[in-house]
Amino acid sequence: MKLSELKNNGNPSTLFSSFLYFDISFMIWVLLGALGVFISQDFGLSPAQKGLMVAIPTLAGSFFRIILGIMTDRVGPKKTATIGMLVTMIPLIWGFTAGTSLPELYAIGILLGVAGASFSVALPMASRWYPPHLQGLAMGIAGAGNSGTLFATLFGPRLAESFGWHSVMGFALIPLVIVFIIFTIMAKDAPSQPEPQPLSNYFKVFSFKDTWFFCLLYSVTFGGFVGLTSFLSIFFVDQYQLSSIQAGDFVTICVSAGSFFRPVGGYIADRVGGVRVLSTLFIIVAICMVGVSQLPPILLVTALLFVGMMCLGMGNGAVFQLVPQRFQKEIGMVTGIVGAAGGIGGFFLPNILGTLKQFTGTYTSGFITFSIITIIAFGILLLASFSWKRNWDTKGDAVKI
Repeated sequence: MKLSELKNNGNPSTLFSSFLYFDISFMIWVLLGALGVFISQDFGLSPAQKGLMVAIPTLAGSFFRIILGIMTDRVGPKKTATIGMLVTMIPLIWGFTAGTSLPELYAIGILLGVAGASFSVALPMASRWYPPHLQGLAMGIAGAGNSGTLFATLFGPRLAESFGWHSVMGFALIPLVIVFIIFTIMAKDAPSQPEPQPLSNYFKVFSFKDTWFFCLLYSVTFGGFVGLTSFLSIFFVDQYQLSSIQAGDFVTICVSAGSFFRPVGGYIADRVGGVRVLSTLFIIVAICMVGVSQLPPILLVTALLFVGMMCLGMGNGAVFQLVPQRFQKEIGMVTGIVGAAGGIGGFFLPNILGTLKQFTGTYTSGFITFSIITIIAFGILLLASFSWKRNWDTKGDAVKI
């Protein structure tokens, strides 16, 4: 059984610590999205401005993921994560004590991107403790830290309703400090931590076409997940006239699917191959987004978003079943680059939904556009798989493509 193998072949306390670090960081990363309705009311934002506001932390996270990915390979994931959590405290304190102008809000959003960069630290930290045949499951468990979104969408609106959105930024410091202490005590760098290389060596991965294939695929799976996570509260309030708390509850239902099924995607990919899993998931997501574009009744649109985000979450796990097979020594840097691409996708999706809503007066065109993007990703995957089957070494401990 794979779960027992995880205990015998790796370091469960580090895997758990990686999950916690990613979980709390992801919660903080999407906090502006969870509080978006309250912030929009305070600042009187247009649909396009709403999309930009919730997308800024995502784009900033893309930039910081590359930096933290390099740091993970050079100084080790534990030191990098510790620094990341300390820096993440700054925007929370800023948002709690100030954040009264739009430029301040944008600056806070940029600094929140450091929390989103935790991805390029937590996954390599977990991955290096486990053999190739357990990579999908281990990285899926660590990556399930994106379930932190649930805490943001479930509790953020409720707390903001009672105490104001500024106070919620301050409240978020409490679990962050607790996780910081647990992580410091329990997490350990793997013995397989590579020797630091010249900085120029890390950027050689950009010369490999596989790097770009993974970036494109992850920009759709993770970008779709985090982009929808950030924007759905605004969508439910604007389109279905729900209250802020009701919208947060519906978003939580949808997000839970993507969060908890990420390890399932990695596990299935370990057994049948990441390409096969991703191909199926992309098709299902495209169908779901077409359904959402018709703006059906609230229960049906929630069911479609639930299935769609479940598939996006599983797709995240499937992509990172493939990445460690291709890039083992450069896993930190590649994780940062691919993760950055996911963040860029998450930046564009809310902007697409908000901007097209402003120009067309409906969300239909935005969801149709996302469906088309998903079909394009399916075609890219098929193209990439021909190269992988021909060139990858699948002997020994390597797992299925």
